[in-house]
Amino acid sequence: MGGLREVAAPFVVAGPSGVAVRTRLKGLTPQDEKVLCLVGAHLGSLASKDLKARCREGLGHSAESWAVRKRGLTGVSSSRWAGSITKATHDQWALARRCQLAHIQGLEAGVKVIRHRLSLPVGHKGSKRVPGGYRSAHEWFHKTRRLRVLETRLEKVRADRDAGRVRVVRGGRRLARTRHHLADAGLTEAEWRRRWEAGRWFFQADGESGKRFGNETIRVTPEGEVSIKLPAPLADLANAAHGRYALATKVSFAHRGSEWADRVAAHRAVAYRVHHDTGRGRWYVTASWQIPAAQAVPLEAALAHGVIGVDTNADHLAAWRLDTHGNPIGNPRRLFYDLTGSAQHRDAQVRHALTRLLHWAHSCGVTAIAVEDLDFQAEKTREKHGRRRRFRQLISGMPTGKLRARLTSMADRTGMTIIAVDPAYTSKWGAQHWQKPLTSPTRKTSRHDAASIAIGRRAQGHPIRRRTTPPPHDQSDRAGHRTVQADRRAPGREEPRPRIPGPRTRCVPPDAERTRATRTPNTVRDVRSDQEWVQDSLLLTE
Repeated sequence: MGGLREVAAPFVVAGPSGVAVRTRLKGLTPQDEKVLCLVGAHLGSLASKDLKARCREGLGHSAESWAVRKRGLTGVSSSRWAGSITKATHDQWALARRCQLAHIQGLEAGVKVIRHRLSLPVGHKGSKRVPGGYRSAHEWFHKTRRLRVLETRLEKVRADRDAGRVRVVRGGRRLARTRHHLADAGLTEAEWRRRWEAGRWFFQADGESGKRFGNETIRVTPEGEVSIKLPAPLADLANAAHGRYALATKVSFAHRGSEWADRVAAHRAVAYRVHHDTGRGRWYVTASWQIPAAQAVPLEAALAHGVIGVDTNADHLAAWRLDTHGNPIGNPRRLFYDLTGSAQHRDAQVRHALTRLLHWAHSCGVTAIAVEDLDFQAEKTREKHGRRRRFRQLISGMPTGKLRARLTSMADRTGMTIIAVDPAYTSKWGAQHWQKPLTSPTRKTSRHDAASIAIGRRAQGHPIRRRTTPPPHDQSDRAGHRTVQADRRAPGREEPRPRIPGPRTRCVPPDAERTRATRTPNTVRDVRSDQEWVQDSLLLTE
């Protein structure tokens, strides 16, 4: 047990801090679409220039330089548009810095692994936790070249971070690279150009409490009327008072529409973002606002009615319901999803699987769902797993972060509590202790089903290991009772039952000599066994 790492304690996942709902802008006129394109392109060019200026400042950014940039943007847009652009610029620069740090950590991990393996003899066998040497001299030689490449990259990235330089592509680096592979992406140059330009637009505005309907820049009334504050160069396109352009369509939010209407009627802050899907030719508007953090439910209260353990896999969720003692109830559930195709399709598949999981938990009366606190950012590197390409693709395709965030958000609406547990050894110990006992001719228990039991028991504070299997019939006692889960405070719950001396087991008690003189024999056999037998002399009579 000394080689096992320490398992972290389970904890209740905090609820969401914000809400975002989206709806489609239907029935737009050609003039409406023209105005939206002009506004998005104009503000996008301003956002690109502001981001360039912010990146040029680097670590020398200050409040004075921010004020200068904002005053320059105000003259060609408005004060509110300038505030939204500068805020988005700062957020994007901070995100680039975090990604830069993550890239450095990944390069350092790769360099460390290669150096260790190069220091070992060729063909040296490693252990499960420590990799061994490379298989051949050919592979060893190519890894020395790759080490030099990674070290060069690491030096450049470290120099950029020390100097405050970041690499940001407005519109997305993946879309920029697609320009050189249009045939593989199935796009024409014109289609790519439309997607690239739409991706570089800027059409979002932060809300402000106390202002009319919570946002003066992009205003949506409770009746669904949408109006936009036009930038100064486009003020001649206004069709409403105070330099605003009102769209000819009305919108309504189906999801959380009542919450949105209450905020708008109370003039509380609501942020809006207008988005154009060039592939479908559709326009969307997204409303978002902050919500107060829900009070965390104590772990004991959440587990009062049992728990559902969920094991996350590349193509399905394996779930099993456990009672308060950690015993599995009923049959396991497998919730499948398909993570191939577009991002919208993958997100819909995840949402559908989580919806079925929450409905099942609600029907069972369970208020807690236990999931693993997975993070594969440091586990899917090329140097860690080497030639195991399929395994790297497997863990890279698992939507751990998105699934947990989506589950937390959806569970908050249903009153469900999400408990995160340490993923250490759940699959291994679950298969070792639970897979075979729960397999029957009518039910095949998979390794993932057994892992879900281990996850649920860890959330409850129970050990994953089961109680010792009882002996066969008529040796110590009848089989059957010892497989029932005992309380974790019960002494000896994991060990065999102690051997109780006595007539039942035909073994001599340890204090037999002391009791021999006091006990009363009941049979002739007992008397002979307690006394030494001496033959009497023969009586000779005439």
